[in-house]
Amino acid sequence: MKRILFLLLAGALVLLAGCGGKTAPEKTKEGKLPVVASFYAMKEMTEAIGGDKVAVTTLIPEGTEPHDFQPTTKSMKDLSRARVLVIQGLGMEPWAEEMVKAAENRNLVQVVAAREVPPIANEDAEEAREHGQYDPHAWLSPACAQVEAAAIVRGLSQADPANAGYYQANGEKFIGRLRQLEAAYKGKFQDLPRKEFVTGHAAFAYLCRDFGLEQNSVEGVFASGEPNARQLASLVEYCRDHQVRTIFTEAAVSPKTSESLAREVGAKVVPIHTLEGGEGEGDYLVQMEENLARIYESLK
Repeated sequence: MKRILFLLLAGALVLLAGCGGKTAPEKTKEGKLPVVASFYAMKEMTEAIGGDKVAVTTLIPEGTEPHDFQPTTKSMKDLSRARVLVIQGLGMEPWAEEMVKAAENRNLVQVVAAREVPPIANEDAEEAREHGQYDPHAWLSPACAQVEAAAIVRGLSQADPANAGYYQANGEKFIGRLRQLEAAYKGKFQDLPRKEFVTGHAAFAYLCRDFGLEQNSVEGVFASGEPNARQLASLVEYCRDHQVRTIFTEAAVSPKTSESLAREVGAKVVPIHTLEGGEGEGDYLVQMEENLARIYESLK
């Protein structure tokens, strides 16, 4: 069914273009490199590195789960005109390969930001069968984000070698900020006796790997389905055993179960950013620092 959808959209593009061969423009009318990013975090990283040399379009509309995205004529048209595509990888965008084939964009440079990130396996067998074997949320880790930023630098430089030095300088600045953030919070978290926190869905495994923390969650890696009575009882016990006083909620997940859990254990509910959509204020680095600060405060 998906293959048929891609073929239909590709056919629509041919009609819109008036011919079968599609060649991406080197630059936009403003002289910027046309880039398509899969979702908000990828857009934020790309804009931080590309600065005023790039024009970034997000493929996935706000409020749409990246792994559930279905391409539209507009998204296919954006991709056919782009010079660079930036995706996360690790199974976050299972539609990407077919979409790239259907777009027939011969000049497209593809960046899989997490290609060199050491992956974390999805331990939920049912989710792994449905969505893939890896947890894709590496962009929420300062250490992994450094690897992803370097991949974006390489991709932009390949597509636009005349501005490679500019992208390299911006990338070094961005990666330097991430290193500072990582170093500052490694020391803070090491000094805390408690390491456990609870979220709406299991999006923070890579961040936990960075800092020696442990997450538990209301929903799984892909935020699919709510816990049954036995799982909820286990969460209540976990919160009491580990003195959890904060339950984090994310914009992409219904807060009802988290709020019920918080009432049951006498905890407060605090928002946290997954950066799958633009739900927070401030850029990528601001929201990452807010996440770390809020987790740290919850463990003090």
